[in-house]
Amino acid sequence: MRTLVIETATAACSVALLEDGIVVAAAHEVVGRGHAERLLPMIAALPDGGRAGRILVDCGPGSFTGVRVGIAAARALALGWGASLDGFSSLPLLAAAAFVRNPGEHTLATIIEGGHGEVFMQTFDAPLRARSELVSLRPEAALAALEGRFAVGSGVRLLVDVDPGRGDADALPRAADAPLLPAAFTTLAAVPLYGRAPDAKPIAA
Repeated sequence: MRTLVIETATAACSVALLEDGIVVAAAHEVVGRGHAERLLPMIAALPDGGRAGRILVDCGPGSFTGVRVGIAAARALALGWGASLDGFSSLPLLAAAAFVRNPGEHTLATIIEGGHGEVFMQTFDAPLRARSELVSLRPEAALAALEGRFAVGSGVRLLVDVDPGRGDADALPRAADAPLLPAAFTTLAAVPLYGRAPDAKPIAA
């Protein structure tokens, strides 16, 4: 089956077209806040306009706006194409790629910027098994929770600000790495995974 992968949960806007689990085309750009302007043109530039029988979209955590842009586009395309729609999380995707690129690591943490000076963090064991739940922490608390593990992700720079001696890897998730995810990590509902409670609270009656 052909699968379109959409990844917009971080500063990157990333898409990939898979054929039976093999990447046949991909695009990846660091756009900051420009996901809404770049996503559909990037999909349209893929073979057959990116049309696929299945769409796989990053549900977060990450950028509030980026996550919503990706999910909205995925839902619209799935409806128009009659395609199935599933979600995945940016943190396991980063972990899966990091284990492949750092074969000496048997456990690691994925850390991405979470807003309000916090980071989203989750730890994994190789080849890919969640060791902890997703949490949102201040950088100093994340450093303590690492317990010496290697870390990867866009939140690494915030850890380095606290501990300049860290030798971790700053990285953004890539749609083209989706084939590295076991099937169990690609069955989320296509709804935002924000990773922290909303800032706005309803007014008590």
